[in-house]
This record gives sequence, structure tokens and C-alpha cells, in this order.
Amino acid sequence: LQSSNSLKALYEDWLLTYGLSVSPFHLRWQTALFNRQFYSWGRWKPKFLYLWFSVGMVFGIVAMFGSVILLGKTLLQTLTQMLTEAPKAQNDRMLQVVVSVPASGLSLRAVPGVNLPISQLTYFFSAILISGVIHEVGHGVAAIREQVRFNGFGIFIFIVYPGAFVDLFTTHLQLISPVQQLRIFCAGVWHNFVLGVASFMVLFLLPAILFPFYYTGVGALVTEVAEDSPANGPRGLFVGDLVTNLQDCPVYNVEDWNSCLGDISEKSQVGYCVSAATLQQLSFPARVYRRLDGTVECCSNNSLTDICFSYSNKLDSHLYACLPARKVIEASKVCRTNMDCHKDFVPSFCVTPSLENQTRLIRVKHPPHIDMLYVGHPMHLQYTVSLSSFVPRQNFLSIDLPVVIETFCKYLISLSGALAVINAVPCFALDGQWILNSFLEATLSSLIVEKHNRELVGFLILLAGSALLAANVALGLWMVTAR
Repeated sequence: LQSSNSLKALYEDWLLTYGLSVSPFHLRWQTALFNRQFYSWGRWKPKFLYLWFSVGMVFGIVAMFGSVILLGKTLLQTLTQMLTEAPKAQNDRMLQVVVSVPASGLSLRAVPGVNLPISQLTYFFSAILISGVIHEVGHGVAAIREQVRFNGFGIFIFIVYPGAFVDLFTTHLQLISPVQQLRIFCAGVWHNFVLGVASFMVLFLLPAILFPFYYTGVGALVTEVAEDSPANGPRGLFVGDLVTNLQDCPVYNVEDWNSCLGDISEKSQVGYCVSAATLQQLSFPARVYRRLDGTVECCSNNSLTDICFSYSNKLDSHLYACLPARKVIEASKVCRTNMDCHKDFVPSFCVTPSLENQTRLIRVKHPPHIDMLYVGHPMHLQYTVSLSSFVPRQNFLSIDLPVVIETFCKYLISLSGALAVINAVPCFALDGQWILNSFLEATLSSLIVEKHNRELVGFLILLAGSALLAANVALGLWMVTAR
């Protein structure tokens, strides 16, 4: 027993020496190594920092009220979706709180709803850590600017989520004025907002930043094709291919690729102009029958190269022919009606693939290779092929670097923005609690003289804000798991 106690004491001394704290689901490390750097930042250009954190104070107060409005609208949208038989897509919602884990004593982390691939966990956790560090640096620098003693900085891991915190001398914090407190409490939200804006600017200016090494506007460069992708195969897409067209929809970048696939999915299947002579030469007799969904099939030979096409002439508007897809489509003009095919007085028909509902035949151009003919749901193609708008000017340049920068910036915008919004909510244990208390002290001290009455008003607002955030979190998790 004595040996066990001795080992426990040694272990606790070792943790204390290195600033470590270990508890169930929580690992924390605090250090004074960065104190000199924090003090250097906090004493740099006092007038500029005063203006910087004063602007941050105004932003934090506006964000506190704005976050309540945003969460209120989000809650109403969620409830409306729950009550309707055909809810809208989750992406249409303003904000979807999916994950929330405690950070520092004054923080809560929340993330907009996303389907997070395993391959992007590094981006996710890195963005959380950087957003948390920038958040706490804001608190620390603002505190030093307001003459509050700074004890140390640390990072932690709660379950699997990383974060950061600063240790401030509480007595000093309580002695300064409410306006000074507001500058400190709003600094974290302000810095997250600035980080999000900076990330957005990098994302927006990325083509110009990378212009010496990559060019854009010439197509969508394939960076990855999933093994189970329908685009995989000898006549499919390969890493390094440059997609320039989907049907008659030009593709100059990834946004065009997504937009074209969306249009193809929403609109009816396009047809292809085929001359009467070619149609007669290529078609062969086959039995026509209807599928369960009401569409017509006329190819009964289980061929992987033939597709049933429908067309009309002056006498009959429901004619079908089983044709070899590649011979029909290659070098053919797309059309909607026979009128689109009248050219050079050559009798031609607009033949349209007769496919199951939601299934499309898509011609994908990626020169100099032969066109890829894709049959299936357009979204399957979108989800299993990764592309980039950046094409390397030299072969030794990585095709993945622009994608890495783009993806990381998007995560920083999303997570840092969410951290700013959620932390501004007047809710217990969030920055919003301390922002609200200091705001009430600064504005209501002359109207509500008794301090305990001001505290009661603050408590009731915090109770309502906490209930609002909790309802959004609960319904957000329900929407993700149940839908």
C-alpha cells in the first residue's frame, strides 16, 4: 500500500512538473513558456490594440444578439421540416449544430452540419485546434492590453476533440470596468471572425496566389477516382484527366462540373441527332417491354454496349430502337426535338436513351482520350470523382496541393465561423455568458440600481439562451441520425 501511494505521489508530481492534467476523457497541458510572447503581443502598439479590441467589442455584442436570432430561425426551420412530410435538404438550413464539446471554461465548440469523410479528419481536427488557439490568443492579448495578469496558455483534448485555453488572474478581471471586460470577453469571437474572413480571402484569391504555378479556367482536373466509382474502368476517368464537357455543358472548373451535373439530374434526358440512314443501319429488331417504373426497354440481349433509344417521326411518336451507344453518340449533336437536327437537308431524328427514372446517359469529354459514356445517377458520378480547378504548369508540381489549401480554408471558414456564432450565444459556460453580464453592467447600472436585480435579468436571459442552444443541438443531432 505504501509503495502504491509513493508511485501515485511521484506520478502526480511528474504531471504537475510538466503542467499536465489527466481525467476521464480529458487531457490538459498548461505552460508558461509562451507568457513572454503573449506579453510582447499585448504591449505592441497600445493605440492600435485599443482600436482593434474596441471594434471586436462592438462585433461581439452584435454577434451576441445576432446569434440568438440565427439560432431562433434555425430552430423554427428544423421544427417546420420535422412537421412536413417531405422536408427540404439539410444543406438548405441556416445552421445545423451537430457536434458540441466543451473547450475552455468559457467556450463551447460547435460545427455546422457536414458529412465528414474519414479522409478529411485531419482537416477537421486541425481546423478545430487552430480556431481554438486563435480564439484564446484573442482573450490573452486583450487581457494583457487591459492590465490583467496572464498566468499561462494551454491546449487540451476532450475525448478526441482538441482545443486551447488561457489562464487569467480572476481578481484582476473582476476589478476592471465592464467595458474593459467586454473587450477581453469579445476578443475570442472577434478573432474567430477575422480568421474566417482571412481564410475566405485566401480561398477567393487562391487562383491569383497560385497563378505562377497553376492555371485555371481550362477544365476540371481529376485528382481521385474511387475504386467503386462507376467512372472507374478502361474507358473511364483517370487521375490527371481534364474534363472539359458534360453533354453540351462546358466545364471550366469544379463549380461548373457540379452545376452541370445538377442540371443534368434535374432536367430530362437529352437526345442525340442521328441520320435516318444511320438509324436504319445500326438498329436491329428487339422485343419492346415496359419496366416496373413505366419506362420502356427494347434491348433484350444483355449487352453492355447497346441501349434502347426512343424517337418519333411524322407518323408515330413512340418508336424504339436498340442501338450501340458509342456509335450513336460519338460526334453526334445533342438535341431535344427533331427540329434541332434539321441540317443540310439530311433526314435526321433526335433519339433519346430510354432509361429508368433518375438514370441518365452522360457523355463526358476529357481530351485527348475517347469520351466516357456514363449510365447511372449523376450524383453517383459527383460523389465518387474528386476534381480540382487548378492545372499544374509543370509536371513536377503536385495536383493535390491546391485541393489541400482549398479544403483546409473551407474547414477554417466553417469551424471558425461556427465557433464565433456559438460562443456569442448568451448561454451558461460560453463567452456569451460573460459578454452578457458585462454588457448588462455597462448599460443597466443606472436603470436597475440593485446589482442582484441585474444579475436576475442576466440569469433569465442566460436560461433562455441555454434552452435555445440545447434545443438546436438536440434537434440537429436528431436530424442527422434520423434522416
